[in-house]
Amino acid sequence: MAATAARERLIVAAERLIAEHGRSVPLRDIAAAAGQRNNSAIQYHFGSRDGLIEAVVEFRLATLEVRRLELLAEQAGSGRPPGLHGLLEALVVPMFELGERHGIRHYARFLEQIHPHPSVSDAANLDSAGRTSVRVIMQGLDRELTTLPPRLRVRRLRALTTMLFALLADHERAAEAGDARAGDARAWTEIIDMLAGSLAAPVSTGQSANADRLTEERRDRFTESVRQQ
Repeated sequence: MAATAARERLIVAAERLIAEHGRSVPLRDIAAAAGQRNNSAIQYHFGSRDGLIEAVVEFRLATLEVRRLELLAEQAGSGRPPGLHGLLEALVVPMFELGERHGIRHYARFLEQIHPHPSVSDAANLDSAGRTSVRVIMQGLDRELTTLPPRLRVRRLRALTTMLFALLADHERAAEAGDARAGDARAWTEIIDMLAGSLAAPVSTGQSANADRLTEERRDRFTESVRQQ
């Protein structure tokens, strides 16, 4: 029991200090903030800085996963397709609720700091049982964007988390400064609208034409190489 409590204090301290000072914050500072006199406590519980970062992500995902699955179930029970906005709502709203319902007020800024880390950037993570809701959401978003060229669709979905973390972190800072409420429905609606607009933005004529030209050039080069063989 004591070991579990110490581990959780280290996770919470790491979340806050990384959010405030970046992912390179000294591990001894995290240990001290968690009330640990032994500087090797992080190595003992998590093995490394990477292990600690992964532990923070997994710790919060447990709460987010439950709520996201609830929202997806409600959408499925309505009998209407959730559409782009509905899927983004299931992704975004639980993040807003972390502060209002659970008093968790540093996680978005933590994610903003560590977003290139494999614990959040590796697509293979979606295969885990603990990320079922995110997998369902991302698959749904992919289906909603089938009018986009495949490569562009992949790029926009990959950029989604970067945009999401930055927007949520800005709101988290505003809430901490007293300029916004943590669970403000208007704020999350605005963020969902911005994300939907970014994902579904029409492809410019020039970009589409350029993509077609490049495809045609590659086909011509392939055809020519075949002729020369």
